[in-house]
Amino acid sequence: MYGRVWQLARGTALTPTQVASPLAGRPYDLRHSGVTLALTAGVPAPEVARHTGHGVDVLLRVYAGRIDGHEHMGNGRIEDALRDGD
Repeated sequence: MYGRVWQLARGTALTPTQVASPLAGRPYDLRHSGVTLALTAGVPAPEVARHTGHGVDVLLRVYAGRIDGHEHMGNGRIEDALRDGD
């Protein structure tokens, strides 16, 4: 039952392109998103690993993915670092 409700919620909350993608395909995917968000926000990997009960190697191999729409954040950080070097 919860699977059907989850799919209805995805259809309500996401764009048609996102619904067609694997984004948040299962409730468990929220764990992946939360871990990736923490890493993207700059929380040190050892701290995130401690919270998730994994080693850093597993954390980075399994959970460090990409959050939809956050590509610009990484690019901005690189540009900032290059600018700071001037």
